[in-house]
Amino acid sequence: FACRGAACYRLAGPGGPFRVFRSQLPRRNDTYPEEPPPEEPPPGPAPAPPRRLGSGAALCRVCGCLGPRCCGRCRRAAYCGPEHQALDWRRGHRRSCGQHAAGDDLANAIPEHNEFLFPEYEILIEPEEPEFPAESPDDEQGAEDTSKDTKEQEELGAAGTAAFQSLDEETLEAMAKHETAEEKIFQMFKKQVAAEPEQIIRYCRGGEGPLWVSGENRPEEKDIPNCACGAKRIFEFQIMPQLLNHLQVDSLGESIDWGTLVVYTCADSCGGESEYLEEFIWKQDYSMGCT
Repeated sequence: FACRGAACYRLAGPGGPFRVFRSQLPRRNDTYPEEPPPEEPPPGPAPAPPRRLGSGAALCRVCGCLGPRCCGRCRRAAYCGPEHQALDWRRGHRRSCGQHAAGDDLANAIPEHNEFLFPEYEILIEPEEPEFPAESPDDEQGAEDTSKDTKEQEELGAAGTAAFQSLDEETLEAMAKHETAEEKIFQMFKKQVAAEPEQIIRYCRGGEGPLWVSGENRPEEKDIPNCACGAKRIFEFQIMPQLLNHLQVDSLGESIDWGTLVVYTCADSCGGESEYLEEFIWKQDYSMGCT
């Protein structure tokens, strides 16, 4: 969870304005089937769409949480609290309140609240391909073509060497440190991301660590607090900056931003079946030296 406002993004702390919560169900539960649905629809006519429930828990029109509060005028719009009721009133319910008959579907009149909520998407999960695939005959042909430019590369290399020789030792040392400390890390990040430029989440619980965008502002073991149950928290997944392209957060000329968001969760997966437990998130920004 995060605020859409850029002002909240400047909040202090390792996670800034971000909060992450964990909820888990056993494989066998009363909510979802044990096996996933088939990839292809079954043969035959399409099933009729499910009917909307006429009863059940009232949910907030803005956020979808339990809505014990209702509009005092139409008595049909539910809200989790006065803040979301006031927000919905300003953003459209004031005009539609009381205009629908008792049998109408109130959901049809619900505004999207794009200025408040992030849009929803389906996330496709795929394993990551090996970094260095096996060479093919085409690769060998490419190597032969590349060798034709060896002379030109040598000439450019000689010119570059002459330019470096004109620099003093202190400048050369500073450039070398800069390359190894930040540029090398950032270039590695870009190379890894280039294989899947649309990737928004990297998941690897208990395995390799996150893919950092910078050598700065990395958490040490002491910076990651233990879970409330006493167990250590371990890296589970990270949210990539590509997600910012889909969240529609720059309509006001300023936007929230991050290099990567790294989530650490309880190694023992503690907790019951019906509760949300807050976990730990670390926000790393791009280094000022990265371009």
